[in-house]
Amino acid sequence: MKRICTGFLLLLLVSANGFAQSIDQIVEAVRKQYAPDKRVAIFNVEADSLGNLTGFTNLPEAKQALLNQLKAADRPVVDQIQLLPSPVLGEKVFAIVNVSVANLRSNARHSAELATQALLGMPLNVLDKDRNWYQVQTPDQYISWTDSGALQLMTRVDYEQWQAAEKIIYTSPVGFVYSESSKRSQTVSDIVAGDMLALVSEQRQCYQVRYPDGRTGYVPKRDAQRLDRWQAMVRPTENALVSTAKSLMGIPYLWGGTSVKGMDCSGFTKTVYMLNGQQLPRDASQQVNVGELVETPGKNFSQLRPGDLLFFGEPATLDKPERVVHVGMWIGNNEFIHASGQIRISSMNPTAPNFDVYELNRFLRAKRVAKTSIY
Repeated sequence: MKRICTGFLLLLLVSANGFAQSIDQIVEAVRKQYAPDKRVAIFNVEADSLGNLTGFTNLPEAKQALLNQLKAADRPVVDQIQLLPSPVLGEKVFAIVNVSVANLRSNARHSAELATQALLGMPLNVLDKDRNWYQVQTPDQYISWTDSGALQLMTRVDYEQWQAAEKIIYTSPVGFVYSESSKRSQTVSDIVAGDMLALVSEQRQCYQVRYPDGRTGYVPKRDAQRLDRWQAMVRPTENALVSTAKSLMGIPYLWGGTSVKGMDCSGFTKTVYMLNGQQLPRDASQQVNVGELVETPGKNFSQLRPGDLLFFGEPATLDKPERVVHVGMWIGNNEFIHASGQIRISSMNPTAPNFDVYELNRFLRAKRVAKTSIY
């Protein structure tokens, strides 16, 4: 009798494990379909042996697809999956960056890896909260954490009012916002290229501006433009891209950086294109999927045009997939500009003093990403 009971319990345990494993397989299949890149989507869902589904996601369509597939497979479950934004946020599920450059990190602590940066005036979707840290998603869909001092939380009404307001965009590399229309007045904050503020009034030599948190100040007109006028004239032409890229020469390399305070390789190319009106994905491994392939047979670069992006890394083998780990921008004359230690110009010409044999050896391919029409 004891052997029969023991065998029955083992059978129940094996059945429960098989039940959970089957659910886990469906969960993983849905994750791969809807959230293959954790940088831009959240689908952290688990199932226990009793069929309890726990975790969270910012993809309601993925959650519904999971529940539908489980039902079709005749797998009864208890749905405890939390949809983001988290209820703890209340109605304030939007935010605007409130400092010149916000550091966005991989986890909710200052010691965590710098994942990316966000510029003053950038709109964010707020997903979750941990102490005084907020999980946010940028317009290019990147998901990371920033502390409360870097942003202004808003309700939908406040957010839509901010978005509808006339704005200025700062076009000089770096400067200050002043408390009065004179540079001798107290500074309100620093400001960098690409930052945006609401326009209060336009004066002869300066713009009066408003921050997301309501502070006001003045920006010299020679350092900024009205956003609508800038959008009407800016284009990612070959000359404009090269000029912008060269104006950033010498800025130090910073892992996760996307501003003049420091840039990594893809942050540099993203910034160059952003300052010419075109948005690129955040990382090199994402940027490589944009645009049209430019043929470079035998690493012959004669068909490249200024502004084309060059990608570097490790080619695919039978054992592992391709790894794109670096990106630079072609500027002509067999040269490209990239963030490597600092923003620098390297050459593909073996006889040039700035020849970069390391990058030549790991070159993968080139893409033409510049658009002729932006707005």
